[in-house]
Formats: sequence, structure tokens, C-alpha cells
Amino acid sequence: MPHQFFTHSKQVQAIIKGLNLTKSLQVSSILMGEPYTGKKSLISNIYPDAVYADGGDRESVKQLLGEHEELVITNFEKLTGATLDFNNRRIIAIYNSTIQSKTIDNLFAFIYQMPSLRERPEDIDLFMGEFIKEIKSILLIKEEITIDPSMLDISDNIRSLKTSIYRQAFSQTSDAQEIQNIIYHYLYHHMKGKNDYHTYLPLYERPLIEAGLKKAGSQLKLAEMLGINRNTLRKKIHELRIH
Repeated sequence: MPHQFFTHSKQVQAIIKGLNLTKSLQVSSILMGEPYTGKKSLISNIYPDAVYADGGDRESVKQLLGEHEELVITNFEKLTGATLDFNNRRIIAIYNSTIQSKTIDNLFAFIYQMPSLRERPEDIDLFMGEFIKEIKSILLIKEEITIDPSMLDISDNIRSLKTSIYRQAFSQTSDAQEIQNIIYHYLYHHMKGKNDYHTYLPLYERPLIEAGLKKAGSQLKLAEMLGINRNTLRKKIHELRIH
């Protein structure tokens, strides 16, 4: 079953249109771009019945080239230096790089560049909505999940975006026992036995004060909420360099 592929990007829609126009022709195409930009999901939607070969296994690629007229080759960058014959075949390659070479120019009639997630911000909200649905389904969450855009990570495209959304969702829906378990395992693996009390105390104090300041709106109100002296709170804010 092909992966679902979602996009609002005009650049990506143009790639889809181009691949659909040539999918019945005996020509070869390559989709280039950074890892985790959705290249494989896009191709699997256009060529749902195609045979796949991994460029990391050269012998398998050569064997499948001899057996099939249509073939999708993933991780094509791993085939650097290999002698390949694409004559009278429809080859669709997925290449995890944006750097073009003479080999690519010679082998492929159509060369497409998949934009990174940074270049298609209109897709971020789309993916975010789909990942939230997925999280709620997998974790059986009924309450609403609110994602902070400033905490989204797209440095590794869809992969890091998904990870950052899962982390936010988990942090919002965890109960006290789950949070304690996370802290327990973190401390167990990181404690070294030298002044650890003072080293790890900010692990508790920083989120307490930062969340408290946002919720209370002022140091005076937060000091009252926490039941501590305002000067003590001000000192803690200074020590923790909270702005």
C-alpha cells in the first residue's frame, strides 16, 4: 500500500504533474533532494505497483534491471561509479542529494529537484495536522494537542518535524508519574556523583519558574503561587538566567 503524500507546495505539485505526464513513457527520471523530504512517498503514490531496488545493493539492482522494464531505485547516490544500462526501461531514481553530476545528466531524461521543508513552509501545517492525527490515534489521546511553532525542528525535514511534534504532544499529555519516570531514567544515565544535587536542581527549577512566570504574568504573583519570598524568586531567576 503506498504511503499517503500531502502537499500544498506549487513546486512539488509541478514535480507530480511532470512525473504523471511521463509515467507511461520509456524514459528515466530522477527525483533529487535532501533526505526526508517525502521523495519516496511521492514516488510510491505515482508508481504504486513498481518494483523497488535499493542502491545500496548493487547486485540486486543489476539483477532487477535485467528482469523488469520499470524499476524504482532508492538511495541512488550509493550507486556512484556503477555501470548501468537504462535503455528501453523506465527507471525512476530517488537521490538523497541536491548535487547533480554528469552521470545523472547522461542517464536521466528528466531531473527533478525536491524542495526541502524550509523551501515549502506551506506544507509544515499540513504535515503537522497529519502527525497530530497519527499521535492521537496511536496513543489514544482524546484531548486537544497544541503545538508551539517556535519549538518545531525542520533541520532534518519531515523526520525532525515529526519528532519535535511527537515530543511536544507527549510532554502535554504525560501525567505526573510518566514525567517522574522520564526524569528518573535521565538522572540514572547522567549522574556522575560530583555535586549532582546542584548540577541537576535546575532540571526542576527552570521549568517550574518559566512556566510559572508565563502563567502568573509577574514575579510578585508567582512568588505568591510558589509560597516563597519575592527576593528569593528574583535570585533564582538571576541564577538560572531566565529572561
